[in-house]
Amino acid sequence: MNKLVFFVSLVLLTACATKSDNVLTSEEKNAGWELLFDGKTLDGWHGFNGKPAPAWKVEEGQIVCDGSDIDKSDMRPDLTSDKQYENFELSIEWKISPQSNSGIIYLAAEGYEAPWMTGPEYQIIDDENFPEKLENWQKTGANYAMNPPLIAASKPVGEWNHTLIKLKEGKVEHWLNGQKTVDCTMWTAEWQQEKETGKWKNYPSYGTERKGHICLQDHGSKIYFKNIKIKPF
Repeated sequence: MNKLVFFVSLVLLTACATKSDNVLTSEEKNAGWELLFDGKTLDGWHGFNGKPAPAWKVEEGQIVCDGSDIDKSDMRPDLTSDKQYENFELSIEWKISPQSNSGIIYLAAEGYEAPWMTGPEYQIIDDENFPEKLENWQKTGANYAMNPPLIAASKPVGEWNHTLIKLKEGKVEHWLNGQKTVDCTMWTAEWQQEKETGKWKNYPSYGTERKGHICLQDHGSKIYFKNIKIKPF
């Protein structure tokens, strides 16, 4: 193979790989999956509570949160789905930069100061290099402040990870790179006790919504998302 043919082949392969992102296969369409990100715009998303969210943009087929070198608070406007969902499977690919902290919040209600005050959070964080000591319930794949991950399954910083969140009538599963990290049921006596004795005891609205928004968290860190798909049922 001469150099020109090799170069053209490489370009075509790269183009094919790019085209495979942010699209649904015929099998996914038939199964009821929907795209939540078209790969080009933030259509279908808005800043939480309608606030401006300048940290969020689209680059090279990815939703990118630029974060902030100064403001690392969890009160920055999260990117919020226009639609609300009740029972679903949510599939997302993501990667983080060193020492990053973020998450995917679901069943979130607007009208509060931040989404995490109402919706459970699939935790995303740099487990190995975060500058503060992490409790188990703060690690990647956890149901933040409720259920520690059953297994450490995240890939090294800079590599793409695949998250799957399953929710059906309060039954929750978190998956990370093909491994189950959380298996719990909301609104049970055990769940209520965990809520009332942990971080959420001062947040009575946490976990009370049966239907809500999906939010990508801006915690002041740089993080990338792509291939965001949902199957409501």
